[in-house]
Amino acid sequence: MTTVNVLIPTYNEAATILEILNRVADQTVEGVEFDVIVVDDGSTDRTVELLEGHPELYSKLIKMPVNGGKGAAVRAGLKEAAGDYILFQDADLEYDPNDYPWLLKPVVRYNADLVMGSRLIAPRFTRVHNFWNKVGNRLITFIFNILNNTTFTDIYSCYLLYRRDLVNPDELVSDGWEQQAEILSRAMKGARMIYEVPVSYHGRTIDEGKKIRAHHAIAVILTIFQRRVFR
Repeated sequence: MTTVNVLIPTYNEAATILEILNRVADQTVEGVEFDVIVVDDGSTDRTVELLEGHPELYSKLIKMPVNGGKGAAVRAGLKEAAGDYILFQDADLEYDPNDYPWLLKPVVRYNADLVMGSRLIAPRFTRVHNFWNKVGNRLITFIFNILNNTTFTDIYSCYLLYRRDLVNPDELVSDGWEQQAEILSRAMKGARMIYEVPVSYHGRTIDEGKKIRAHHAIAVILTIFQRRVFR
């Protein structure tokens, strides 16, 4: 049995946290056991109250004393993970856990080390979103591919699944939006079997709470270069 730690960082997601946890709980993949770690990043709404009222929906709840940002929450969750694989899941319903069977298929069939979910390779549906966000994502992915000799189409999808021993959380230095680029870069060093699968996407707009902005791409690109040079 392969154990997958589903890591869910959350901050003020009272409106969606129970729905996403129920969707995760509904997933079954033969030969795979899901172990859910929720990290609350100092929420000020009812998120923690709702989580504490439904302990059956997760294996571990980590409560950060103050809001340190998504990167800090991810780092805390990774330090508690003990499964064979790590799978990141946002709490805001942009990504659908019904795609888990697709993400796990390369692991079950081919013993993959790393699987990236892509919103750009024939997903069943994707919400039309900001043009410049897509341009920025393509630029980031293009630079990563050139430097790492890969063929990813979407490296900033939430759905990154990798063998846990590929990344030591104590070595991570990023806490901002660039952290995913660091994690992916570090995981690539030891990964041999790498796959990409289509995932659906229901992206939020800025008005609906989306936080990433164009200027975040600068730190991401710098991190990609740094990890390539100092890997």
